[in-house]
Amino acid sequence: MRQFYDEWSPYVNRQPVAGDIDWNEFISLGFTHHIEILSKTKEISERLFYIHECAVRAWDKYTLREYIKSGLYHKQGNLPNNFSDTLSDTQFAVKATKAFKDNYLLDFINTENLGEASEDIDERIIENQTVNNIKEFIIRFGTDFIFMGNQYRIEAAGEEMFIDLLFFNRELNCLVAVELKTGKFKPSYLGQLNTYLIILDDKVRKEHENPSVGLILCKDMNKAFMDYVIRDYEKPLGVATYKTYKDMSDEMKKALPNVDDLRKLLVSEEQE
Repeated sequence: MRQFYDEWSPYVNRQPVAGDIDWNEFISLGFTHHIEILSKTKEISERLFYIHECAVRAWDKYTLREYIKSGLYHKQGNLPNNFSDTLSDTQFAVKATKAFKDNYLLDFINTENLGEASEDIDERIIENQTVNNIKEFIIRFGTDFIFMGNQYRIEAAGEEMFIDLLFFNRELNCLVAVELKTGKFKPSYLGQLNTYLIILDDKVRKEHENPSVGLILCKDMNKAFMDYVIRDYEKPLGVATYKTYKDMSDEMKKALPNVDDLRKLLVSEEQE
């Protein structure tokens, strides 16, 4: 209570300024949420960001904790992309940029068996583990995503293709195609994903929806090179990297809760 008072009392009964506290959002949060935010963030802008997200999206304390741990605030708007060049609606382009992070922590992926077979098999292993842990993936992926399926079949001119993961984002009002890659970014990934988006917009997208957006998730990339080769693609594409449990430092691993405890927590939430 003392910490709560010390941190927030300077902002009470002062002259409002741009970007100031929305007190309706502030008082809509429970004390537990406030303590999570105060104890794990330092900047006022970051604290207000999480207060707003909790108020608007009704996050419970566990969801809030996951987003703070993944660094959602610091990663907003850093995704390498061509959205501003391919989306005519400026507001939509800004929203799309903010909807994705430049790096994701997929600590539920078991990498012990990766590298023993071909790259295609490794990618299928990661895809299957993601689907089996889709709730954890969406928590790390971001807000307002609805999972539509994996190996989502699309067809054009007699040619069959399969998208690794397909989502719909309610905030963006668009389909989001995600391709999972185990290695470093390759320019050929952009051509593949661009083709998927052409077919999605032509065959799957509904009239009231915005243009489909594509995201490549890979282990590593040369951002300067990626920015160079993405310029001439006609569809909105972004490239992000991810880390698995194996990539984390020992300090971060020790800070993570026990997997069995997390499973019990998820079961308890579903029952409630």
